Amino acid sequence: MNTQKNKTQKASSVQEELEGSKIWNDNKMDTLREFILSESKKQSPERKLRNELLSIKYQMQDYIEKDKVEREMRIIDFVKLYLKLLKITQRELASVFEMKDTNLYKYLIGDRKLNPDIALKLSSFSHTQPELWYYIQTKNELCELRKEKEKIKKYEKYDYKNFLSVH
Repeated sequence: MNTQKNKTQKASSVQEELEGSKIWNDNKMDTLREFILSESKKQSPERKLRNELLSIKYQMQDYIEKDKVEREMRIIDFVKLYLKLLKITQRELASVFEMKDTNLYKYLIGDRKLNPDIALKLSSFSHTQPELWYYIQTKNELCELRKEKEKIKKYEKYDYKNFLSVH
């Protein structure tokens, strides 16, 4: 019977230890924050840059995976994050891509659809998979479709039954 009581007490103390409020109090959070900052200061500039580049890549992946987004992000929004981090202009990027700035801009804002050439250039530039750029474009197209779908009434005139009733 004593063994059962000990097991119950251990289970109760383990449960208390696992409660977030008891694990992550303000003091522990401050200690962790200080540790992260001190370790961050030890990183080389190359390592910091790599971390920032990964952060943008993760933001892109996160954007693609979310069902609902607070704000639509276009390809240009992610490219601007890279440009800001690398301290280069869109015009310089266009030059590197061997194209006119205005032409590149039309792809980045979505006036023109990505093609394999642009996707591969963006991929090479950002060290990401080319599919990632297409996924962003597709995600935004799906968002547009959902907005239009809310106005479904205006599309009922295209129902095949209407066509059959006329012929």
